[in-house]
Amino acid sequence: MATHQGRRAAKDALFDGFASIARALSSGRRAELIEVLAQGERTVEELAGELGQSVANTSHHLRTLARAGLLVSRRSGTHVHYRLASDDVLELWWALRTVAATQLSELDELARGYLGDREQLDRVDRDELRGLLEDGEVVVIDVRPAAEYGAGHLPGAINVPPDELEHRLAELPADREIVAYCRGPYCVYADDAVRWLTERGASARRLQDGLPEWRRDGGPVEVAHR
Repeated sequence: MATHQGRRAAKDALFDGFASIARALSSGRRAELIEVLAQGERTVEELAGELGQSVANTSHHLRTLARAGLLVSRRSGTHVHYRLASDDVLELWWALRTVAATQLSELDELARGYLGDREQLDRVDRDELRGLLEDGEVVVIDVRPAAEYGAGHLPGAINVPPDELEHRLAELPADREIVAYCRGPYCVYADDAVRWLTERGASARRLQDGLPEWRRDGGPVEVAHR
């Protein structure tokens, strides 16, 4: 039978194991990597560009997440690709985000500092968007980077990354409402697109969250042909 000291040490080790996941997510950059990889597999170089970090620094964060079992990788030629290890990792990220939103009083202020004032920003929920898509009453634009669009997007969505919106405005029908979406509720791309379109007289709203939430809710997803 285990001694009291032995059992205490084993319990400490067990709960340290649980805490290793929290330690892996203790960096904002690593949390952001989870958010980006929720959209689909990406290379180290692509992820470094998304974070505005060096490849070496990004690789360090990715290895930390992989050691904790949150990511898996594969090598293709000279490139290393990372993806989430399972849907449970995404659920963990959503749970962490939800707890932060409800328990951290300063989170709203932090969100406003990044996203701006959303009071005048019209939104559409997933159920309403499904109805609009079925009736053909809306044009959906995916304002994420092309690699994320290629990994999966809403049916019929047009990929218009933020830096292409101005010179591609003529491609969007003027007689239908536009719904923009991006990575999730804390992604600024869709907000910026809706503000820009509205200022130019278009009827535009943003999806309340993003592609991962749409997929989890059973919404259909298309993959771009490569």
